[in-house]
Amino acid sequence: MGLMPRIQFIFITIFLDALGIGLLIPVLPDIIRRFTSDLAMVSLYYGYFLSAYAAMQFLASPILGSLSDRFGRRPVLLVSLLGAGIDYLLMAFAPNLTLLFIGRVISGLTGASMTVAASYMADISDDESRSKNFGLIGAGWGLGFIVGPIVGGLFHQLGPNAPFLVAAVMNLLNFAFGYFILPESLSLENRRPLSLKTMNPFLSLIKILRPSPIAGFIWVYFILFFAGQVHPVNWTLYT
Repeated sequence: MGLMPRIQFIFITIFLDALGIGLLIPVLPDIIRRFTSDLAMVSLYYGYFLSAYAAMQFLASPILGSLSDRFGRRPVLLVSLLGAGIDYLLMAFAPNLTLLFIGRVISGLTGASMTVAASYMADISDDESRSKNFGLIGAGWGLGFIVGPIVGGLFHQLGPNAPFLVAAVMNLLNFAFGYFILPESLSLENRRPLSLKTMNPFLSLIKILRPSPIAGFIWVYFILFFAGQVHPVNWTLYT
């Protein structure tokens, strides 16, 4: 099998990860208002939902990465996509905020597959194509952030469940696509045993925040991302 179908699969997977973040931004306040009309509580719950997704991605990314180093990229990617599809179905029909919150937590766990997708892309890239292929990862992530709020806002007009159903179908279709066309990229001799040290996100965070040239870039990226998110995640509460 040629590289293009595999690259397309990784691009779509990254796109869906980012879409999962942006999907709820325009519709979540209205969903929360179905259960409480207090604006202060709506704002509080809204913050919890958005933070839960990001926190689960932070916790799950090194774990999924280590699992993919041990068992291969393909099974971890497929399980993540299948879990995301099922999770969006759960959120579509959640009868209360508790189940919706649990769904968002699971969505963050399954959406942490970007680490594994990037590893797969590294496996299939040579020195000549590496920059181009990783540029596609950035493009997929950016496109997902753009399309996510649009999908959420447009399909929410059809009903509160519609954005989740669309996301579920997209993830399940990509799962089927990967199941039939995606070969494993990590050979048996290159696999590594599981290590609790590498699976601990806090140890990794401490390591990268130690004084070093890369630490400065990380802080700059954090500040840029933080500042960029303050406006869009708050204005939907008042529109």
